[in-house]
Amino acid sequence: MFSRRTVIEGGLAAGAFGGLSPTLSAAQSSDGGRGAPATTMLWHAKPAQAWVEGYPIGNGRIAAMLLGGVKRERVQLNEGTLFSGGPYHNVNPAARDALPEVRRLIFAGRYAEAETLANERVQAVPRREMSYQSLGDLTLDLSQANDTSFADYRRELDLDSAVATVRFVSDGIRYERQAFASAVDDVVAIRITADRPFALDCSLSSGQRGSVRLDDDGLWIEGVSNTDFDNPGRLRFAGGVAVVTDGIRTSDAGGIRVRDARSVLVLIAAATAFRSPVDVNGDPAASVRARLSAARAKGWDALHAAHVADHRALFRRLSIDLGTTEAAQRPTDNRLSRAMTRDDPALAALMVQFGRYMLIASSRGGEPANLQGKWNELNRPPWGSKYTININTEMNYWPAESGNLAECVEPLTRMVEELAISGARTAREMYGARGWVAHHNTDLWRASGPVDGARTGLWPMGAAWLSCQLWDHWDYGRDPTYLRRIYPLLRGAALFFLDTLVADPVSGTMVTNPSLSPENDHGHGSTLCAGPAMDRQLLRDLFDRTITSAETLRTDAALRRELAAMRGRLAPDRIGKAGQLQEWLLDWDADAPQQTHRHTSHLYALFPSQQVNTDDTPDLAAAVRRSLELRGADATGWALAWRIALWAHLRDADRAYAQVRTLLQSQPNATAMPGYQPPFQVDCIFGGAAGILEMLVQSRDERIQLLPALPAAWAKGSIAGVRVRGGCSVDLAWEGGRPTSVMLHPTLSGRRVVRHAGRTHSVTLTAGRSLRLDPAIWTRS
Repeated sequence: MFSRRTVIEGGLAAGAFGGLSPTLSAAQSSDGGRGAPATTMLWHAKPAQAWVEGYPIGNGRIAAMLLGGVKRERVQLNEGTLFSGGPYHNVNPAARDALPEVRRLIFAGRYAEAETLANERVQAVPRREMSYQSLGDLTLDLSQANDTSFADYRRELDLDSAVATVRFVSDGIRYERQAFASAVDDVVAIRITADRPFALDCSLSSGQRGSVRLDDDGLWIEGVSNTDFDNPGRLRFAGGVAVVTDGIRTSDAGGIRVRDARSVLVLIAAATAFRSPVDVNGDPAASVRARLSAARAKGWDALHAAHVADHRALFRRLSIDLGTTEAAQRPTDNRLSRAMTRDDPALAALMVQFGRYMLIASSRGGEPANLQGKWNELNRPPWGSKYTININTEMNYWPAESGNLAECVEPLTRMVEELAISGARTAREMYGARGWVAHHNTDLWRASGPVDGARTGLWPMGAAWLSCQLWDHWDYGRDPTYLRRIYPLLRGAALFFLDTLVADPVSGTMVTNPSLSPENDHGHGSTLCAGPAMDRQLLRDLFDRTITSAETLRTDAALRRELAAMRGRLAPDRIGKAGQLQEWLLDWDADAPQQTHRHTSHLYALFPSQQVNTDDTPDLAAAVRRSLELRGADATGWALAWRIALWAHLRDADRAYAQVRTLLQSQPNATAMPGYQPPFQVDCIFGGAAGILEMLVQSRDERIQLLPALPAAWAKGSIAGVRVRGGCSVDLAWEGGRPTSVMLHPTLSGRRVVRHAGRTHSVTLTAGRSLRLDPAIWTRS
């Protein structure tokens, strides 16, 4: 799927490191063994005690959670399109007539009344969207093993090969179990081997509306997705398990029995009838049978080799070394539990690589990474395990660009294209507007109306943020074909606001109404308001990026002028009486009942946007700093991740590092990585990885900032393959806080300005030709 040429252009061709000592050099000689480095290996000395402590594997479409049991291994299975419900649209037919009164009540300061009316007549029908669901469990039972009597236990997840391994001795037999999810062959493959003949029982179960049966190849399940919130499931699915062994295989009503085996290969495939948000006429059974047949013909060795090569073509594009202490030799759970009390720089590097691993595993083909990536054991998971687009979905993709995994954005792009179709209908029927709109959530069926309650759901900025996220993807690569593809999305999102922005009766500025600052109560009877800071910031980005795109594509001159005029009528960011960046149009921050609210929506202008920065807007940057101080240091996992990036862009290394350590120990019982605890959510893993990268390298326009927020604990290290805007990747080594080696690998020609510690150096880059910078430029007087 990804060519060798792509890998070379990502900056990791032979010799590209230019004298650096990248961490992955050791990993590349490892095949998941005990000697793999602390930055690419999770390992534990005990089985998982709960689902959230398991190891995730995935190929972007199917996924599994492995708990590493001794006698019994639970392999919990997911298929990325297995959602409840079926094709639907959720606009409330009363919404268009009710919206003018909701606006009037908000402008009159009658916020609680506006919320009541919105809940009665504006919120979506149905009120809740559909949920991502679990396919079921495969149980592998080693009948001769003993859960209470075993030795030499080691469970590991090798991020470099994307292979999970469990080794132990029980009842005198030494077992090894390896598993991976192949994107090449679209199956999960598990191999169990032992040094003496062993016995294995395989069974399959599911909480879905389906039946499990035996067939000629193995185990089979087929059915229809579950009912959810009174919405009947209409999506057909199928799953199959093939068992290949050198032992004796039999079967009965309980499943498949294997005896006197030295090796057992278990192959798993799954599919649904989903073809698109409006087409569920696929043939999942035929798809599953074809994948299992092809994988069975290849066998373990060929499957494994193809999988590892395919994964490494992506994963090895970036390496990171922040230093190593004795803590790096400990099991991952022990390292996490000590993150606040002992420096373990390799643990932060491990989080970067784990975030990249998780993105590869959950966003290659198929659907984009949802709130739980692709891993969910429940049929009614927290928040539906769908797509929360007021921060969480966007955060999932923050490390795709700097982390050199641009291809992983394709599922998100496709989702936004599909959502724009639904969103155009919502814009027309709900608002009487052109373009398209999405609110704070969507699902497999691309519902775009305001779901849940008005306090969280009546936020019309989802299309704007998603469109800006895709523009950022373009800005890193500057591919004109991709810009032509996404320009209709930007244009449509902008048209919607040209039609729906209204004049604030006091200031005369143009504002969104109704809206809210995501999920935060302003202390005046509701969350609902007009023109919160985040909306204005998103609109400035949306209008600017639509204008820039149209100029680049030489189109829509009249629209450009109209957008520029509307942008000029938006209220500027404002500094409140406490010195903070105001979250709302009025100075309400001190009235908010949750002073330490998890969302920092009004700080979008600093990151991921670049409207505010310490160089060009120092007063606003100082106000952002004050807002962060008032918010406090504690937050949920994804909110901590966002704060890492915010402090990094304020160039405050100590505060950013403190948030890294807090995130790493945010759940002291974690055995995998932070955020990986109930309620399971992957956005903090992705956001934390991106935040750490922002501490090391940042980019804006044609400017590259080296080591903007380097903490003392990472005084010596290196990173290779980190991407910056404008079609370029960077290899960087440093010591004593100063760069000792800098290599730029451009895919586009042009001028760049490289900065470090207040010094700037301008260079001319030629596409395809790497350039080494003289480290003395950072020390000359």
